[in-house]
Amino acid sequence: MNGTKQDLTAHLPHAPGVYVFWGDSSLPLYIGKSVDIRSRVLSHFRQPDEARMLAQTRRIECLPTAGEMGALLLESRLIKTRQPLFNQRLRRTKHLHSWRLSEEAAGLANDLVSSAQVVHGRTQGLFGLFASRHAAQEKLRALATEHKLCLATLGLEKTTQRGCFGLQLRQCDGVCVGKEPRADHDERLRTALQQLQVHVWPYATAIDVVEQSGDWVQKHRVLNWSYLGTWCSKGTATESPQDVDAASFDADTYAILVKPLLKGEARVEAVA
Repeated sequence: MNGTKQDLTAHLPHAPGVYVFWGDSSLPLYIGKSVDIRSRVLSHFRQPDEARMLAQTRRIECLPTAGEMGALLLESRLIKTRQPLFNQRLRRTKHLHSWRLSEEAAGLANDLVSSAQVVHGRTQGLFGLFASRHAAQEKLRALATEHKLCLATLGLEKTTQRGCFGLQLRQCDGVCVGKEPRADHDERLRTALQQLQVHVWPYATAIDVVEQSGDWVQKHRVLNWSYLGTWCSKGTATESPQDVDAASFDADTYAILVKPLLKGEARVEAVA
C-alpha cells in the first residue's frame, strides 16, 4: 500500500456514492457503495481478511451520488462492466429461468420457462429469477416440502398407482391419488410462489428515478427494470442514458428498484 491510510482516505466525503480501490492494474481491485463513503472505506482498514487487497491498493476513487439509489445502481453497473478482482462477480445471466403458472382443465400448471421464451418484466404469471433450471427446480422442491405440495403433480418426479413418494412419507396430502381436491393443492402452490412473483414493469414508458441533495439533482433512467444511465445537474454523470430501445430486463436492477417503485417510495418522472 503506497501512502498511509490518511493519504488514501483524506479526500473521501461523508456522502452517499460508490468507491473504487485501485492497484497497479487497469482492473480495479474492489468496488463498493455506501450512504457514507468515508466511513465505509475506513471500515475496510479494520478487516484483517482484507489485508491482501489493502496491500495492493495505490489509490481510492470516489464517485459521489445524490442519494442511495444512485449508489446502488452505479455499483451494480460498474461491477459488471469493470470486473474488479476482489468483488463477487456480477454478470448478466444469459438466460434467467422462472416458473410460469397457467390455468388448464386439470388444474394449475407450472412450467419452467427461460428468458429465451418470455420477456421478463413484461410477462404476467412468472415466479422466481434463477440462473439455471437446476436452481429453479431445487427452490420449488424446498417450497414443496414447506407447503406439503406434491412433487409428482408439480412435474418434479414420477408417480405410481400408490401415489408419489412424498405421500408415503406423509409429505403430500394425496392430490396425486385423489385424496385431496386439486383446487386445495393449487391454492397452496399459489401461496408458496407468491413471495417469488416477478412484477411486470408498472409504467407505459421509461422513467427517471429522481434523487436530490440540496441543489444537486440526479435522474436515473430505467425501463423494464433495466438501468440505462444517469443524468446529473453537475454534469459529472459516470453513465450516460442509453437509447430506451436497448433496454433489457436486469435482475440486479429489479432487486434494487422493485420495492421502492411499487410502494411509491421513489420520486419518478415519466420520459416522453
